[in-house]
Amino acid sequence: MTDTTPDYLLIGHISHDVTPNGPQLGGTVSFAAYTAISFGLQVGILTSAAPDEPLLRSLPPNVTVINVPSDHTTTFENRYTNGIRTQLLHHRAATLFPDFLPPTWRNARLVHLGPIAYEVDPTFMTAFENCRVCVTPQGWMRRREPDNRVTADDWLAAEEVLSQAVLTVMSREDIRHDPNLEFVFARFAPVLVVTDGMHGGVVYRQGQPQRFAAIEVEQLDPTGAGDVFATALHIAWHQLGDLDRAVRVAARLAGQSVCRVGFSSSPTPDEVTRAMNEVSS
Repeated sequence: MTDTTPDYLLIGHISHDVTPNGPQLGGTVSFAAYTAISFGLQVGILTSAAPDEPLLRSLPPNVTVINVPSDHTTTFENRYTNGIRTQLLHHRAATLFPDFLPPTWRNARLVHLGPIAYEVDPTFMTAFENCRVCVTPQGWMRRREPDNRVTADDWLAAEEVLSQAVLTVMSREDIRHDPNLEFVFARFAPVLVVTDGMHGGVVYRQGQPQRFAAIEVEQLDPTGAGDVFATALHIAWHQLGDLDRAVRVAARLAGQSVCRVGFSSSPTPDEVTRAMNEVSS
């Protein structure tokens, strides 16, 4: 299938998440793949993991995956002490470069760079022609300490990447260590969206902010909601040709996602159709 151009190309690591209930599949590309499929798109993923990683089988069966073999799958664990979270990065898979892409995949209409462990090389920004590239840059703003703790890091390629992306989506939590980065990044990015959970978020167009609201729901599990939002926004903006309506679609689907657990939080095709029809009526 790698000789077929995917509609939606995802680049980034899957993750092996250590949880009290055993290993769980995680990573932006995982949640984004389920979301893009619900929009009816053909999805391709470029990732890196251990070749015998069983969690790869938890990806949707109709997704085409190119796995760059690595000694280990990127492995995260969250530990809590007195309510304070410490995130650990036990293993990190191989860095991803454009040379790993088949020629046909460089023609994908929609590309989504979703690093979780600084694994996506910035040269991907110049690897495509006539593509709309979305970035969710959380993984470029962290590093692993010698004791495996994950801490904030300077994103040295921020201006280079943000200025070339058609859309950048991040959470306010991603920049909690330096809230001023919201305004710095807004100067570089043509369109920057900063989400803030139940408080909605802000869309910056050429640096000019406009708030948007979240839908009111009873939250069960917020895991993956940001990835659902970013993916839905990227696709809906392309399909509708209107950013404001696309934000409403993404906010609705992300809001619905927090009412469910795991990959069942991903939108269903019916939910996508209803959200798209609602903003078009």
